[in-house]
Amino acid sequence: MFFSIYKSCINAAFARASAYRLNFLLSLVITLGFNLLFPLVTVLIYSAGAGFPGWGFYEVLLMQAVFTLSNGLAGVVFSGVLWATMQHVREGTFEIVLLKPTGPLFFLIATNFDEDSLGLLVGGGALFAVAVVFADVSVAAVPAFLVLFAAGFCVMAGVNMLMAATSFKWVGNSRIPEIFDSLLNFGKYPLTIFPNAIRGLATFVIPVGMIAFYPANALLGNWDWRTLFVVVPSILFMLFGVRTYQKMVRAYEGVGG
Repeated sequence: MFFSIYKSCINAAFARASAYRLNFLLSLVITLGFNLLFPLVTVLIYSAGAGFPGWGFYEVLLMQAVFTLSNGLAGVVFSGVLWATMQHVREGTFEIVLLKPTGPLFFLIATNFDEDSLGLLVGGGALFAVAVVFADVSVAAVPAFLVLFAAGFCVMAGVNMLMAATSFKWVGNSRIPEIFDSLLNFGKYPLTIFPNAIRGLATFVIPVGMIAFYPANALLGNWDWRTLFVVVPSILFMLFGVRTYQKMVRAYEGVGG
């Protein structure tokens, strides 16, 4: 039943997009262009003769392509939840969501499918294809890559749930995405360039390293079975985010949070 509802909401989202095709295409291009700025920084770094120790240009590009893919997939599924939650709480209309014959979180995810973020998937896929061609990837590591990529998606889900959860008590929190984006920036670059303390935090506390570093590193053949243990903090982080959101829903007190 849930899959059928979600499928219907996706069809409705694409129907809306097709009604305003130019706006849809421009949104895709703008979203893609904005999020592809950080690979440009990498190009400039390596063009200047510098680089990240132990990482070649196409290896870093591979990691950043994985980050873009994960960010795009999470954006399609979860990005609308934050803004919808903020609007409902600010206007005191969250009661409408609570009256729906399904869970509030599922309702907001299903009805706020963000087709504009598909541009990130397209751009990330193109970067990924280029990086795979020139980087020395291991075909045997593809299953491990997929497992770690799924764990990175869990981290992105947890981040989006935590951002949305703050809306119930922190009204007018439009700067929250910028705060969390600052944390996610650590996931755009190899964790090996950071001190051990930051590396530990980015692996076990707020596991942003799982979004791109660990999947890309696995695809390059730099992994063993112990690497899969870092999947656990990612799943726990997602569950924490979902649980926090559900708890804040029960704490909802009406207009203005």
